[in-house]
Amino acid sequence: MTNILFVASSPRGAASQSTKVAEQLVVGIRAEDPTATVTRRDLARDPLPHVDEAFLGALFAPAETHTPEQAKLLALSDELVAELQAADVIVIASAMINFTVTSQLKAWFDFIARSGKTFRYGANGPEGLVTGKRVVVVEAKGGIYSDGPMKPHDYQQPWIRFMLGFLGMTDVEIIQVEGQALGPERAEQGVAEAAEKADATARALAGIRAAA
Repeated sequence: MTNILFVASSPRGAASQSTKVAEQLVVGIRAEDPTATVTRRDLARDPLPHVDEAFLGALFAPAETHTPEQAKLLALSDELVAELQAADVIVIASAMINFTVTSQLKAWFDFIARSGKTFRYGANGPEGLVTGKRVVVVEAKGGIYSDGPMKPHDYQQPWIRFMLGFLGMTDVEIIQVEGQALGPERAEQGVAEAAEKADATARALAGIRAAA
């Protein structure tokens, strides 16, 4: 049985192409593996609080000194970390806003990046503790960033890859939904290309899981 964690982060709701393609991927995985379970986190519909003094205090102060607010924030972080650790496949739908990830997705990473739980520092530097996961990131972008003059200004994909790798997740595939602000024809092309790749990825994931 495959446990899927699906994290959506676009503020565009039902109009989000990153969410639509990611949902198609999840449906495809479940079609290949009907026993697969899905845990969904819609960070736009149910946003996480951003890092503040209370959360930092909860991370670094002894548990017996926590205020009720700090205890609640730490419990939320523990819940998010548990969801991540329980997943075999993580599907992240990420909309590009101002050349990088949404603040909602950044908050999710802030809540799951926990020293001693998802990473640690040793003699050789940082070590990610969330290993053995397969991650697929569906990125929606208004322009073309995979190649051409705007490629150096894609701060979404490098940051996501770094954060996932920092936490130990290095088996990462990126599906890009590009050209969404370049007119209907180019937008449709971008969705069609991403959808085709999502279907192929679902089949490949099912094969990997079956062989495991």
